[in-house]
Amino acid sequence: MIYAITLSLVIVVLVGITIYKTTQVKTKTDFLVAGRSLSWPVLVFTLLSSWIGAGSLLAGAENAYRNGFVALWQPLGGWLGLILIALIAGRARHFAQFTVPDLLEARYNSTARVLATIAIVISCVVITSYQFIGGGDILHLIFPEISRNTGLYIIAAFVIFFTAAAGMASIAYLDLVIGSLVTITVIVAVPILLARVGGWSAVTSALPPTHFQILGNYSLANALGLTLPTMLLLIGNQGMYQKFFSAKSESDARKSVIGWIVGTVTLETLLILVAVIASSKLHTDRPREILPLAAKQALPALLGSILLGGIFAKVISTANNYLFSPATNLIHDVYERFIDPNASQRRTMIVSRLVVIFLGLFAVLQATQFESILKASLYAYTVYGAAVTPSVMAVFFWRRSTSAGAVTSIILGTIVTVAWQSFPEYGSPAIQSKIGSVDAIYPALLSSVASLVVISLLTPPPSSRQLATFDGI
Repeated sequence: MIYAITLSLVIVVLVGITIYKTTQVKTKTDFLVAGRSLSWPVLVFTLLSSWIGAGSLLAGAENAYRNGFVALWQPLGGWLGLILIALIAGRARHFAQFTVPDLLEARYNSTARVLATIAIVISCVVITSYQFIGGGDILHLIFPEISRNTGLYIIAAFVIFFTAAAGMASIAYLDLVIGSLVTITVIVAVPILLARVGGWSAVTSALPPTHFQILGNYSLANALGLTLPTMLLLIGNQGMYQKFFSAKSESDARKSVIGWIVGTVTLETLLILVAVIASSKLHTDRPREILPLAAKQALPALLGSILLGGIFAKVISTANNYLFSPATNLIHDVYERFIDPNASQRRTMIVSRLVVIFLGLFAVLQATQFESILKASLYAYTVYGAAVTPSVMAVFFWRRSTSAGAVTSIILGTIVTVAWQSFPEYGSPAIQSKIGSVDAIYPALLSSVASLVVISLLTPPPSSRQLATFDGI
């Protein structure tokens, strides 16, 4: 009963915030970037909540259950990416646009804008879809009479409503509540959980020694196959740039990264630790559910219900963010740019909400195609990281990159990732054996970066007009 009550309270709070923020949304700027009004404390928690979702709570926990602390190689990619983010957060806010394709068109051309939009939509819809899966799993754990598929549909309905209602304003303040709740709850839960399973000696004696080794059962190449996609997704992340564009000032954008670094390292480490500790006592044929199981079966009822409610809310939060990002792209980078450049604010708002609903339904369809959240997350991260991130980084760090190089990079990054993932399923046994053993990030990133560099050097340098927009940032 306490789990149902806590979950109901979480939903009431989320709905209340959304309805309140909906009344404040008047313009496209309000909807897409919260009127550029977010202070750095709000930015810290919305960045933290949007980044740590089902990928960490379910996919990371699944890996920790199976393999132990080697699962930290995946969040390590995000931590490395944050070092680069600290260098460009203020510069991104200085540019003050709406989307990553805004950056790419201003620096390259409209083709780069459209191709990046396609890659972002593919990646973000996949990420949204496995948030729906995770949310459905949690609902089933709390209410066994609700099947996982039914739970998935319920979560999808909530997410589509929250996102379509108030856009970025709703998302940011939902994240503030969710991020603070989960962070505090996990910090409290770790020592209590450890005591209830019998202490650290009981954990180490119950699990294989490889669970506590740096690489565990992984090779270095496999471990880096977890790290690289995560790092590339973070440093090119559409949702992250959109939040920097939503900041009150360049100073707020820079300050938010400091809090984000501290919060991300702390929370992701603690989540892996909880999964490892819980796996020493709890056993399941659905490893991705180890954190919700720990909350329900291994913690005191009140604390466990709060943690379970926080995990549920965080999955919704991340789904909001990754549903909103491709919707923003389609609205701003396709509809307003090519279909109806003179659309009124009212028409844009209507189309914005319809696009959110359409993408949400498409994500539901995608959710039925994935068995493993871990595999789905790495696929989505690789599409985004290989296709979009190299050209975005070149905007800030390589003035010699050209439009032809960027376009080729985006195309190859997308095609190689999708093809590499498809061959093991549809190719001959020989192809399956060779390709299946190599993570897609390696050929995809190599193709993307090499084409960006080589084609840029073989084509005329960018004009002073193309570079002028970025002088001083």
